[in-house]
Amino acid sequence: NVYLVDNKKVIQCNIRNITERKRAVKALLESEERYQRIADAVTDYIYTVRVVDGRAAETTHGPGCMAVTGFQSNEFANDPFLWFRMVAAEDRPKVEEQARLIMAGENPPPIEHRIVHRNGTERWVRNTFVPHREEHGALVAYDGLIQDITERKRAEEEGEKLQAKLNQAQKMESVGRLAGGVAHDFNNMLGVILGHTEMALEQVDPSQPLHADLTEIHQAAARSAELTRQLLAFARKQTVTPKVLDLNETVEGMLKMLKRLIGEDVHLLWQPEADLWPVKVDPSQIDQILANLCVNARDAIADVGKVTIETENSAFDEDYCANHPGFAPGEYVRLAVSDDGCGMEKDTLAQIFEPFFTTKVIGKGTGIGLATVYGIVKQNDGFINVYSEPTQGTTFRVYLPRHQGQAGQAHSSGAAGPARRGDETILLVEDEPAILDLTARMLERQG
Repeated sequence: NVYLVDNKKVIQCNIRNITERKRAVKALLESEERYQRIADAVTDYIYTVRVVDGRAAETTHGPGCMAVTGFQSNEFANDPFLWFRMVAAEDRPKVEEQARLIMAGENPPPIEHRIVHRNGTERWVRNTFVPHREEHGALVAYDGLIQDITERKRAEEEGEKLQAKLNQAQKMESVGRLAGGVAHDFNNMLGVILGHTEMALEQVDPSQPLHADLTEIHQAAARSAELTRQLLAFARKQTVTPKVLDLNETVEGMLKMLKRLIGEDVHLLWQPEADLWPVKVDPSQIDQILANLCVNARDAIADVGKVTIETENSAFDEDYCANHPGFAPGEYVRLAVSDDGCGMEKDTLAQIFEPFFTTKVIGKGTGIGLATVYGIVKQNDGFINVYSEPTQGTTFRVYLPRHQGQAGQAHSSGAAGPARRGDETILLVEDEPAILDLTARMLERQG
């Protein structure tokens, strides 16, 4: 500044030390360069949004956006709404809510949502927001960090599926032990009821009303015994006699019975594969599997429809089983039962093998059938797979291990001959007093 002092010009100079300011500017430049180097080096997607008057005015996108989204940074700069269009439609409200919270002065936590990559694939990302405010608290900008977490999400989903399968297996095992114990004791009592009823029927004239009453008791006990037999099958505790079978011959021997079982309105289609591998299983268990699956198929068909039974040789390697939970490597014979009925929802599919779970009305189902099938398949070291969609029908595929040997058809022993009498002395041992008494009386009646 120039002043007149005593008519003389005087120059006044003000000198300030701006070293600290220069250092601060230099440090800021270095910090910005360091930030830019870090942003360029990381593979995550970093962006900055400048805010003016409460609105997003400008967005800067780091080079990582290409790796995460498939788009170049300049494409985002030319299209401000490109990012929101990339967010999966179901997740847009979540992202918009996060932006609203930031603009409202809050500091929301990171969120996870899906985006659609440029190549059309869906990816999971973790979106972290870091707001920047002036000294009075007004929002001037916010940074964002978007990390691709697709692989982590896949691993979590796979872990959840495996945990669910473990929980299901443990639950089925516990219920199986309970069912097996109850069924064994209950079966003993039913044996006593059936035995005494049969002896009473022999002593009552068929023309008497009491004979009809006893017959009803016997039929009810017989139906109850069938339920306990299914419970024991589920618990894998019933006595079985495995035989080497040609599954095609076994199924063909049941076709007439199955046709009567499903009724005239449902067409039964049989599609066997030639040269089928042999399996070793109790023939009565195949009867149970087919009867239960065909009855369920019939009940799923409202009016007319079709049930298809197929057999096929199948082999699975380690790679295939790694990508298909529940499958086990090896050679199997596949027995499939399909219908074109109403199908099932996912929630129903998750419970179909649980004992006493049924979607049928009261009196139409016990909830034991598919649990029985599950128990039989597991008892024979096989596995079962089911596919179903609403209105698209259902397919059950049972895989039984291939038997390394020749198949031999199981033959029945033929009709039982007349009851034999004798005069021998028999030592009878039984820990259930009621059964001991019943059996002793039956033997004494036979001499």
